[in-house]
Amino acid sequence: MSSDNISPDPHKVGFISLGCPKALVDSEQIITRLRAEGYEISPSYENSDIVVVNTCGFIDDAVEESLDAIGEALNENGKVIVTGCLGAKGDIVANNYPQVLAITGPHAADEVLQAVHEHLPPEHDPYLSLVPPAGIKLTPKHYAYLKISEGCNHRCTFCIIPSLRGDLVSRPIGEVMTEAENLVNAGVKELLVISQDTSAYGVDVKYQTDFWNGRALKTRFEDLARHLGELGVWTRMHYVYPYPHVDKVIPLMAEDKILPYLDIPFQHASPTILRAMKRPASAENVLTRIKKWREICPDITLRSTFIVGFPGETEDDFNQLLDFLVEADLNRVGCFSYSPVEGATANQLAEQIPEDTKEERLARFMQLQAEISSNKLSKKIGQTLQVMVDEIDEEGIIARSKSDAPEIDGLVFIDSDKKYPAGTLLDVKITDSSEHDLFAVEVD
Repeated sequence: MSSDNISPDPHKVGFISLGCPKALVDSEQIITRLRAEGYEISPSYENSDIVVVNTCGFIDDAVEESLDAIGEALNENGKVIVTGCLGAKGDIVANNYPQVLAITGPHAADEVLQAVHEHLPPEHDPYLSLVPPAGIKLTPKHYAYLKISEGCNHRCTFCIIPSLRGDLVSRPIGEVMTEAENLVNAGVKELLVISQDTSAYGVDVKYQTDFWNGRALKTRFEDLARHLGELGVWTRMHYVYPYPHVDKVIPLMAEDKILPYLDIPFQHASPTILRAMKRPASAENVLTRIKKWREICPDITLRSTFIVGFPGETEDDFNQLLDFLVEADLNRVGCFSYSPVEGATANQLAEQIPEDTKEERLARFMQLQAEISSNKLSKKIGQTLQVMVDEIDEEGIIARSKSDAPEIDGLVFIDSDKKYPAGTLLDVKITDSSEHDLFAVEVD
């Protein structure tokens, strides 16, 4: 065979993806386009012709992790393109690493591709560069993140997301539904709907009509939830602000159209602190609505995140938060002590809280929530639940219930020597529980 007929080895791009699920989706979109143009994605520095680092810049620890990753890529490879939220934070990257080839902000696939083209021109082979309709995914094959919008219209004083990602920009609902359908056709069994503000979906476009499979659909949160529920897979809602119209999706959960699960970042309960944070909710109204949601859908799982030690937080404010935690009886909770983020207006507030006080409050908060979680999970002992298999190890099956999102919630450990593909749905009987996880046997 003549050497002229042999295709050259494809250019190889190394890829490092840091940060939240929304950044992960950005990475998936960039990788999909790179693969479509014939680039190969390499798992190692030494086999890469160039390395792309998708960074996070939300809190100080994330900035440090991103800078470390950039430094490592430069040391191990030397040719590095930086994208993501840290790239949008002034000259931090350029000042630390002036030798990087290019720097872009988040959600900047066009700019990243342009930089790759400049430093590593593509050698496209249409016979090798085949990309599945669902695109390239960095998650396991049985679940995928579905990003429905970019940016946020809120101006929470502790957050810099709008300065990094801009105001809310909703994707057309027809485009979202087509992506969801392609994912399901590719074997995805669980869709995790994400954005900065999922329940605000469509506000920016005044809920305009779009089309999917010849059907006219409104670009609106509750409509999206309803139509995703038609696809026959688990659909889980993340980053939902408790606007009044969220009430409209609870009946869909009760009817098992979408998972009975809401991830709602309440952040605090004290009216004083919520005002200082510029958060759009009050604890009293939230408790009333939680009660109503549970009346409609008794099996609903509520996940939330909170911040302790926010500037000006008194002991009384903190006790109001603890009281709310008990009253709300939330299933899954994350908590962070307040950390100043460069560019956040909360940094200018008076009465910054000492670090030892923050840590003491965080410990008290997490101890209380551990008790609540342990008590709620113990009540599941003896129940039969549907779970989704994540993986098999030497001790049995590792799965998740409808109450558990991947990576952030608990697991269900099943005592079994059977082998099932990831994404398989099983009925199991709960035999024991811990603070965060459940233990079960398979139901014959």
